[in-house]
Amino acid sequence: MKHYGHLTEQERNQIFYIQPTEFNKNTPKDELANALGATMYTPATKGDIAESLINRKYPALTTNVLCLEDSIGDEEVEEAEKNLFHQLDLLNQAVEEGNVNENDLPLLFVRVRTPEQLIKLLEQGEKFKLVTGFNLPKFSSQNGEAFLKAIMKANKKYNESWYAMPILETPEIIYIEYRMVELIKIKGIIDNFQEIILNIRLGGTDFSSLYGIRRGIDFTIYNIHVISNAMSDIVNLFGRASQNYTISGVVWEYFPDKNRMLKPQLRFTPFYKQKGVEGLKQREDIICKEIDGLVKEIILDKANNFVGKTVIHPSHITYVNGLQVVTYEEYMDAMAILNNQGKGVVKGEGGNKMNEIKPHHNWAMKVINKSKIYGVLNKDAEYVQLF
Repeated sequence: MKHYGHLTEQERNQIFYIQPTEFNKNTPKDELANALGATMYTPATKGDIAESLINRKYPALTTNVLCLEDSIGDEEVEEAEKNLFHQLDLLNQAVEEGNVNENDLPLLFVRVRTPEQLIKLLEQGEKFKLVTGFNLPKFSSQNGEAFLKAIMKANKKYNESWYAMPILETPEIIYIEYRMVELIKIKGIIDNFQEIILNIRLGGTDFSSLYGIRRGIDFTIYNIHVISNAMSDIVNLFGRASQNYTISGVVWEYFPDKNRMLKPQLRFTPFYKQKGVEGLKQREDIICKEIDGLVKEIILDKANNFVGKTVIHPSHITYVNGLQVVTYEEYMDAMAILNNQGKGVVKGEGGNKMNEIKPHHNWAMKVINKSKIYGVLNKDAEYVQLF
């Protein structure tokens, strides 16, 4: 699997200074954690899951979560579990018969409901050989250890290396009077199982529901301060460079609103510079589909140390992944920092900044790691060419 599967080889050669590299479930964990990008949720009740993945219905899709939790009704759980096993059987059969290459399938995850359900599913662990890991919702100090022990036990039983993606979304995390005590307890649990923790995810929708909030098209999650304050504390605790946890951005939920009050903020120049009149039409299309809010939120995610994002619709994939790419200027600055260890300051690429060797070292390492997965843009290329 490789990012930007919607591009032709010619387009790739025009856009990239360094091409993105391939990855799969066996890629080293530090690289794989950055590779998830746009992580799309699919209800496990859908009957065409295997077919759409085998036929590459969404060529840009690289991470797919088959969901047994909030995307299905409580009365549908048994049906969803049966269909999950059926779809996995179809995928396994297609790989065994040579109808699809395993490396051409997106990274697959399963979002379960409870530790008990996870344990039950893993009794048929042989069906999950194409699965990379499990999303663990409502992860807390009460259930976290049970979730992670179940995965560790299954890894030993089946000689697998399934990962865990805890989802932080419970009231104890958002309510200020409990937050730090609960987060510190959770971190203690996660630290004890760090080898299988691929990614830490946040449940923005669950957090919002506790306050009866649903952000509109004109706002990012960072404008909803009761949520963004909790996100800040989570990054403070889990985002420290010394431990290297990867945290993903919350889901974007956009709804058409032709009466929106605030003006879109997408600049004309990047679109016109790269694509001329067609670029301006693309910009207008993004605004009409009201994706400009998503673009803004992804930029803010990156600024706040979040990598990738949960998505609920395939139209979001190219925007999330396109904005993960490393720019030529970022790459050159990062290389200058890493190649000048022992010095104090060097002039930055573009002549617009100073690179301080020691303070910027951790940033440079992150940039280089992301460049392996998402590639590096040519000097004159723009993000919009990946949309």
